Amino acid sequence: MSEFDTKLVHGKSQHDNQTGAVNVPIYNSSTYVYPRADSKVRWDYSRSGNPTRNYLEDQIAALEDGTRGFAFSSGLAAIHAVLSIFSPGDHIIIGDSIYGGTFRLINQFFERWHLEFTEVDTQDLSAVEKAIQPNTKAIYFETFTNPLLKVTSVKAISKVAKAHHLLTIVDNTFLTPYLQRPLDLGADIVVHSATKYLGGHSDVVAGIAVVKNEEIADRLYFNQNGIGSVLSPEDSNLIRRGIQTLAVRMDRHLSNAAKIVKFLQSRPEIAKVYYPGISGSLDHEIASAETNGYGGIVSFELQKGLKATKFVEGLNLIQLAVSLGAVESLVELPYKMSHAELSPEDQLAAGITHQLVRLSVGIEDPKDLIQDLSQSLDRLSVRQSIRVKASEK
Repeated sequence: MSEFDTKLVHGKSQHDNQTGAVNVPIYNSSTYVYPRADSKVRWDYSRSGNPTRNYLEDQIAALEDGTRGFAFSSGLAAIHAVLSIFSPGDHIIIGDSIYGGTFRLINQFFERWHLEFTEVDTQDLSAVEKAIQPNTKAIYFETFTNPLLKVTSVKAISKVAKAHHLLTIVDNTFLTPYLQRPLDLGADIVVHSATKYLGGHSDVVAGIAVVKNEEIADRLYFNQNGIGSVLSPEDSNLIRRGIQTLAVRMDRHLSNAAKIVKFLQSRPEIAKVYYPGISGSLDHEIASAETNGYGGIVSFELQKGLKATKFVEGLNLIQLAVSLGAVESLVELPYKMSHAELSPEDQLAAGITHQLVRLSVGIEDPKDLIQDLSQSLDRLSVRQSIRVKASEK
């Protein structure tokens, strides 16, 4: 078994039962029997290890070409466990456009534990080099930033990191191992909010971390077991099931996103479309070289004078909600929702305006999605025309 799509369907056998079950069972037991008091058992307590969770962890490690995988109760729990391998006084370089929850975790939690952070534009390698200090231990960034989809070269950052004996930590949520495998490009740790594309159905919250070498794996396992933010057997099974259809879902996400980008570019109400699949930018250049596709997220800005709130509230099929990566299409306003943690000043500095809309493109029929976008844009145009005529009287 060597091809990626086959690995999605068939993970590593746990040799856990004699029933011939096609899928690994859901083991709800919190504890396990010792045959004898001095037995060396594989399973003893489910926080420390569970056959259902272990199947998922083995599978994601194989998909990311890593040594070991770890499943957590949320994406933030995975990030927390990864950053917890560092010590007070350590310095970490982070991308200047990261998920709002990660921003909160860094600035309101880890800074209290005296970890130091410097934000940089990770596309600017000279800025990354200048940010390195004697106590720097790692560089952390998202492959595609949220919500403006700036693309960072994993190869380039990993090269800088290795030259300075630093770890490279990549959040690969937007791409999944189907579109990019950062460990193969030089990274040391990859994290996912498995709530998104890996789960794919808006029915489970989960996080994943995969590491390249055993020494880091041992440190991360200590944090997973010691902190205890593990993924339940039931939720591990949901992520396992979601992964089985990742390839077919991602192909539809990519196809639909490309059609929607083309549609948005044709509409006068749209001032700008953010998508790495659009040629002529550094983002497109890096993504074309290091990924197998441009993802299912499309962000765009409405023309000035058009109210983004009216646009998203005018959609019928596409639902107004945070999160992304599911079979259904979701739309949100970053300044009010996903990035509300940031101050208005920080939002503007990050390029997040009140006109910005983020669309997570689902797997519905693209004709229905485009029709829904079109009818809401048409209403905006009518409202704007009425306002303009009223002001001229």
